[in-house]
Amino acid sequence: MDAAFWHQRWQANEISFHGSKPNPQLVAHFNTLSLAKGSRVFVPLCGKTLDIGWLLSNGYRIAGAELSEIAITQLFAELGVEPRIAELGAIKRYSATDIDIFVGDIFDLTGEMLGPVDAVYDRAALVALPENMRARYTKHLTDITNNAPQLLVTFEYDQALMQGPPFSVSRDEVRRHYEDSYEISSLANSDVMGGRMETIAAKEDVWLLKYS
Repeated sequence: MDAAFWHQRWQANEISFHGSKPNPQLVAHFNTLSLAKGSRVFVPLCGKTLDIGWLLSNGYRIAGAELSEIAITQLFAELGVEPRIAELGAIKRYSATDIDIFVGDIFDLTGEMLGPVDAVYDRAALVALPENMRARYTKHLTDITNNAPQLLVTFEYDQALMQGPPFSVSRDEVRRHYEDSYEISSLANSDVMGGRMETIAAKEDVWLLKYS
C-alpha cells in the first residue's frame, strides 16, 4: 500500500470509499469530544469527505491532511471556496476561512506546519493503512497533534475474507497503539451494513481517546 495506489484511485475516480453524506458515527458521537465552537479539528487522510462540510457548518475550524491533490481540488470546489495555496517543502497547504488542508505525505507533515489542534477525527486514516504502517502512523499522529483527544472509527473482520482498505483493526490493536497516551473508551460496536463489507461479518467500532 503505497502512494501510487491512492494516486491511481483518485486519477481513475475509483473512490467508492467516498460517502454520499456525513458519516453517521460523526453525527452521533462528535459531541463526546466536548469541544467549544471554533475549536480546530484535524482530519487525517481526509480526501474530500462531506464530514468536513458538516464540521464547518457546525461551527468548527478544520485542518486536514491528504495525499491526493485531486481530492483537495475537488473538496474546495464542492465547498464553493477558492483556496490560497502555499508551498511548505514537500507539503502544499490549501487554505481558506476556517480550513487548512495539507497536501502530501502525512509523514512529512510536522507539528509546526499543522499548528495547534483541539481534537482529531480519524474515520478513514488508521483503517486505510496496512498493519506494517499503523504503529508509525499512530505515533506520528500523537506527536504532531500533541496528544489531542480523538474520535476514532475502526472496522474489525476476518482479513482473509476481504482485501483492504479499509483494513481490519482489532480492538486489542487499538489499545496497543494508544493505551500509553490516552484513556480509551468504546462508544459503539455495531454490525456493518452495506458497502464493501456487506457480504462478510464485520463490526464497526467507535472510540473516544482522551488524555491519560
